[in-house]
Amino acid sequence: MSAIGPVPVRCVGGILHDQAGRLLLVRRANDPGRGLWSIPGGRVEPGETDSVALVREMREETGLVVRPGALVGHVVRGRYEIHDYTCEVEGGSLQAGDDAAEVRWVDEATFAALALTDGLADTLRGWEMLPRC
Repeated sequence: MSAIGPVPVRCVGGILHDQAGRLLLVRRANDPGRGLWSIPGGRVEPGETDSVALVREMREETGLVVRPGALVGHVVRGRYEIHDYTCEVEGGSLQAGDDAAEVRWVDEATFAALALTDGLADTLRGWEMLPRC
């Protein structure tokens, strides 16, 4: 802990749409947010760049190999500073792993019906990154 509070934890998230415009989401297996749906991602480990961390986290949680794209935005959730990037699939097979209880592509109707992590829908709406179908 620093003199002004807890040290922030840098995290990354991957915003990934398929060709149909569906958004890739994971249902979190661990806290924070256990059981809630969110975009895949996690902590940046010491010595990693955001790009390296994003590739690692996406493979661990979704089974997909991705190419990171542009920074879309960032949010602060408690002590977590989350930097969200677009990405594109380069390979792999979709399967839940690591911190993900489930992983799936969701359309607008499904997205609206899921139990999401706090602020996710509003944040993605503000960034114009909601499912497009």
